[in-house]
Amino acid sequence: MAFCSCSTRWTKLYDIRYCHSTVLPQHLNKTYNTDVPLVLMNSFNTDEDTKKILQKYTHHRVKIHTFNQSRYPRVNKESFLPVATELGLTGQSAEVWYPPGHGDIYASFYNSGLLDQLIAQGKEYIFVSNIDNLGATVDLHILQQLVSQPNGKRCEFIMEVTDKTRADVKGGTLIEYEGKLRLLEIAQVPKAHVDEFKSVSKFKIFNTNNLWISLGAIKRLQEQNAMDMEIIVNPKTLEGGQNVIQLETAVGAAIKCFDNAMGINVPRSRFLPVKTTSDLLLVMSNLYSLDAGSLTMSSRREFPTTPHVKLGSSFNNVQEYLTRFESIPDMLELDHLTVSGDVTFGKHVSLKGTVIIIANHGDRIDIPAGSQLENKIVSGNLRILDH
Repeated sequence: MAFCSCSTRWTKLYDIRYCHSTVLPQHLNKTYNTDVPLVLMNSFNTDEDTKKILQKYTHHRVKIHTFNQSRYPRVNKESFLPVATELGLTGQSAEVWYPPGHGDIYASFYNSGLLDQLIAQGKEYIFVSNIDNLGATVDLHILQQLVSQPNGKRCEFIMEVTDKTRADVKGGTLIEYEGKLRLLEIAQVPKAHVDEFKSVSKFKIFNTNNLWISLGAIKRLQEQNAMDMEIIVNPKTLEGGQNVIQLETAVGAAIKCFDNAMGINVPRSRFLPVKTTSDLLLVMSNLYSLDAGSLTMSSRREFPTTPHVKLGSSFNNVQEYLTRFESIPDMLELDHLTVSGDVTFGKHVSLKGTVIIIANHGDRIDIPAGSQLENKIVSGNLRILDH
């Protein structure tokens, strides 16, 4: 298994994710008396924090490996020269370098020596997902699909896709071009056709970035220099206002390079990304439970869809977010939650229907323990006393 990591501001979230990530391989290893490892690809931004967190899991029944992806120089958008040359920055400055996207996993995995190590151990496939996708688990039915093709030719690459909703209109999709499956990202679409790309009726699926890949095929393609992925030009602005270019690749773009590649439409439950504290609140609530490494929605929830949650900037920092909740509210009957400003929640709060809580600038709202809010709008500077 491999998970691609992200930015340093999510260190606390990584701790939660790593804890979740180790449960599944432990369950597999115990159930089938096997040795499924957990592999983490870090960037130079996250490597140190990751190693500190992983010290907590040294006694778990799962081997954890890490390797770092490459670092590329940022380029001035106007002159096309490395920014270090023009700004006089040192080689270790954070503004000089960037991690070149998760498509770098193939080269970095190969160069780390870990690919050869796993092949020597008899491993055949690796399951790859983004570290923030809490719905990504090893599904043995998909593994069976990989190894039992009717024509006798094993599939080297499976991309999990799921049905697109209006919340996923920017997600990459699968297309067929020149007889090969390809990943089409929104960054590759001309502006005149972006609305067409976002159409839920035209492109009905999107890439979850859950991928099943043959280790032997990765080795073959790397050694033949045949891992051909489209370059994504990602414009950025540095803190000083300097406009720069980052050249990146997407891991799924390599699908065209593998033999007998396919896409599999999977349930939405396998795509549960946690990119914001609003997402984090959902997965920490009683809406979900963790069973053998898999998050499942509570059967007590009447509707299969998740509530729409929007937390304001006061909740952006994960550590501050955690201090604003004495305990995570009951959200089983919640449809919509908006919270803005200086708001805190006491223990055993229940939220139902549509709840909007807005503390204006300079005001504070404390929701006391045991409060039950159903279809309420709360604003101003107050404490709720009725239960």
